[in-house]
Amino acid sequence: MAEMAFDGQREGEEVELIFRRHFLTTWRGLVMLILFVGLGYIPMLVRPGEQVWFFVWLGCLTVGLLFALNVYMKWYFSYYLVTNERIRQVRQRGIFRKTVVDLGLDKIQSIKYDVPGIWAGMLGYGTLLIRTQVGNMTISMVQKPEKIYNILQDLASKATK
Repeated sequence: MAEMAFDGQREGEEVELIFRRHFLTTWRGLVMLILFVGLGYIPMLVRPGEQVWFFVWLGCLTVGLLFALNVYMKWYFSYYLVTNERIRQVRQRGIFRKTVVDLGLDKIQSIKYDVPGIWAGMLGYGTLLIRTQVGNMTISMVQKPEKIYNILQDLASKATK
Protein backbone atom coordinates (compact mmCIF):
# COMPACT_ATOMS: atom_id res chain seq x y z
CA MET A 1 0.00 0.00 0.00
CA ALA A 2 1.36 3.41 -1.00
CA GLU A 3 2.05 6.08 1.58
CA MET A 4 -0.79 8.57 2.01
CA ALA A 5 -0.05 12.27 1.45
CA PHE A 6 -3.03 13.51 3.52
CA ASP A 7 -5.70 12.19 5.87
CA GLY A 8 -8.66 10.77 3.99
CA GLN A 9 -6.74 10.00 0.81
CA ARG A 10 -8.25 7.18 -1.22
CA GLU A 11 -6.49 4.29 -2.89
CA GLY A 12 -5.11 5.39 -6.28
CA GLU A 13 -5.71 9.07 -5.58
CA GLU A 14 -2.79 11.35 -6.44
CA VAL A 15 -2.21 14.92 -5.29
CA GLU A 16 -2.01 17.23 -8.30
CA LEU A 17 -1.90 20.68 -6.72
CA ILE A 18 -1.99 22.41 -3.34
CA PHE A 19 -2.65 26.15 -3.16
CA ARG A 20 -3.73 28.85 -0.74
CA ARG A 21 -5.41 32.18 -1.09
CA HIS A 22 -3.08 35.12 -1.76
CA PHE A 23 -0.97 36.32 1.17
CA LEU A 24 -2.66 39.74 0.90
CA THR A 25 -5.70 38.21 2.60
CA THR A 26 -3.78 38.57 5.87
CA TRP A 27 -3.93 42.39 5.68
CA ARG A 28 -6.29 42.58 8.65
CA GLY A 29 -3.62 41.23 10.96
CA LEU A 30 -1.09 43.82 9.83
CA VAL A 31 -3.63 46.66 10.16
CA MET A 32 -4.53 45.59 13.69
CA LEU A 33 -0.85 45.33 14.64
CA ILE A 34 -0.21 48.88 13.40
CA LEU A 35 -3.38 50.14 15.10
CA PHE A 36 -2.52 48.65 18.49
CA VAL A 37 1.09 49.86 18.33
CA GLY A 38 -0.15 53.36 17.44
CA LEU A 39 -2.76 53.38 20.19
CA GLY A 40 -0.18 52.26 22.71
CA TYR A 41 2.16 55.05 21.62
CA ILE A 42 -0.38 57.89 22.12
CA PRO A 43 -0.07 58.04 25.97
CA MET A 44 3.73 58.33 25.65
CA LEU A 45 3.23 61.40 23.45
CA VAL A 46 0.70 63.01 25.81
CA ARG A 47 2.66 62.44 29.05
CA PRO A 48 6.28 61.70 28.14
CA GLY A 49 8.79 60.53 30.70
CA GLU A 50 6.56 58.20 32.68
CA GLN A 51 7.80 54.62 32.55
CA VAL A 52 4.32 53.11 32.99
CA TRP A 53 3.38 54.17 29.44
CA PHE A 54 6.15 52.01 28.04
CA PHE A 55 4.50 48.99 29.64
CA VAL A 56 1.12 50.07 28.24
CA TRP A 57 2.73 50.28 24.79
CA LEU A 58 4.34 46.86 25.32
CA GLY A 59 0.93 45.41 26.23
CA CYS A 60 -0.64 46.92 23.10
CA LEU A 61 2.21 45.54 21.00
CA THR A 62 1.62 42.09 22.49
CA VAL A 63 -2.13 42.21 21.75
CA GLY A 64 -1.42 43.39 18.18
CA LEU A 65 1.13 40.62 17.64
CA LEU A 66 -1.29 37.99 18.95
CA PHE A 67 -4.01 39.25 16.60
CA ALA A 68 -1.61 39.25 13.62
CA LEU A 69 -0.38 35.75 14.51
CA ASN A 70 -3.98 34.49 14.71
CA VAL A 71 -4.79 35.89 11.24
CA TYR A 72 -1.57 34.43 9.80
CA MET A 73 -2.22 30.98 11.29
CA LYS A 74 -5.75 30.93 9.88
CA TRP A 75 -4.32 31.77 6.45
CA TYR A 76 -1.47 29.25 6.68
CA PHE A 77 -3.61 26.31 7.77
CA SER A 78 -6.36 27.02 5.19
CA TYR A 79 -5.62 25.52 1.79
CA TYR A 80 -7.06 23.85 -1.29
CA LEU A 81 -5.89 20.38 -2.24
CA VAL A 82 -6.57 19.15 -5.77
CA THR A 83 -6.25 15.46 -6.56
CA ASN A 84 -7.06 13.47 -9.67
CA GLU A 85 -10.53 12.77 -8.16
CA ARG A 86 -11.60 15.81 -6.11
CA ILE A 87 -10.97 19.26 -4.74
CA ARG A 88 -10.64 19.48 -0.98
CA GLN A 89 -11.13 22.83 0.74
CA VAL A 90 -9.69 22.99 4.26
CA ARG A 91 -10.46 26.20 6.16
CA GLN A 92 -9.11 26.92 9.62
CA ARG A 93 -11.76 29.01 11.40
CA GLY A 94 -10.05 29.38 14.77
CA ILE A 95 -7.58 27.59 16.95
CA PHE A 96 -9.74 24.48 17.34
CA ARG A 97 -12.29 24.82 14.50
CA LYS A 98 -11.64 23.45 11.03
CA THR A 99 -14.04 23.00 8.09
CA VAL A 100 -13.39 20.52 5.26
CA VAL A 101 -15.38 20.40 2.00
CA ASP A 102 -14.82 17.83 -0.76
CA LEU A 103 -15.98 18.39 -4.33
CA GLY A 104 -15.70 15.57 -6.86
CA LEU A 105 -14.14 16.59 -10.17
CA ASP A 106 -16.82 14.63 -12.03
CA LYS A 107 -19.49 16.93 -10.49
CA ILE A 108 -17.99 20.12 -12.00
CA GLN A 109 -20.11 21.69 -14.73
CA SER A 110 -17.98 24.76 -15.45
CA ILE A 111 -15.00 26.69 -14.14
CA LYS A 112 -14.50 30.42 -14.49
CA TYR A 113 -11.78 32.78 -13.34
CA ASP A 114 -11.79 36.55 -13.02
CA VAL A 115 -9.01 39.10 -12.47
CA PRO A 116 -10.82 42.13 -11.05
CA GLY A 117 -8.54 44.92 -12.29
CA ILE A 118 -5.11 46.11 -13.26
CA TRP A 119 -3.76 46.01 -9.69
CA ALA A 120 -5.01 42.48 -9.19
CA GLY A 121 -3.35 41.50 -12.46
CA MET A 122 -0.08 43.11 -11.42
CA LEU A 123 -0.18 41.48 -8.00
CA GLY A 124 -1.20 38.16 -9.56
CA TYR A 125 -4.47 37.31 -7.86
CA GLY A 126 -8.04 36.68 -8.92
CA THR A 127 -11.21 34.71 -8.20
CA LEU A 128 -12.14 31.18 -9.27
CA LEU A 129 -15.80 30.16 -9.58
CA ILE A 130 -16.52 26.44 -9.81
CA ARG A 131 -20.12 25.59 -10.75
CA THR A 132 -21.64 22.23 -9.88
CA GLN A 133 -25.10 20.68 -9.86
CA VAL A 134 -25.34 21.22 -6.12
CA GLY A 135 -23.99 24.79 -5.90
CA ASN A 136 -21.00 27.01 -6.49
CA MET A 137 -17.57 27.08 -4.88
CA THR A 138 -16.04 30.54 -4.99
CA ILE A 139 -12.35 30.89 -4.19
CA SER A 140 -11.41 34.55 -3.94
CA MET A 141 -7.93 36.11 -3.83
CA VAL A 142 -6.22 33.12 -5.50
CA GLN A 143 -2.64 33.58 -6.58
CA LYS A 144 -2.09 32.81 -10.31
CA PRO A 145 -5.76 32.03 -11.10
CA GLU A 146 -5.09 31.32 -14.80
CA LYS A 147 -2.62 28.54 -13.96
CA ILE A 148 -4.99 26.94 -11.45
CA TYR A 149 -7.91 27.35 -13.88
CA ASN A 150 -6.02 25.44 -16.61
CA ILE A 151 -5.04 22.63 -14.24
CA LEU A 152 -8.63 22.29 -12.97
CA GLN A 153 -10.03 22.30 -16.52
CA ASP A 154 -7.66 19.49 -17.55
CA LEU A 155 -8.46 17.40 -14.46
CA ALA A 156 -12.23 17.96 -14.78
CA SER A 157 -12.21 16.89 -18.43
CA LYS A 158 -10.23 13.74 -17.54
CA ALA A 159 -12.67 12.94 -14.71
CA THR A 160 -15.75 13.14 -16.95
CA LYS A 161 -14.25 10.76 -19.54
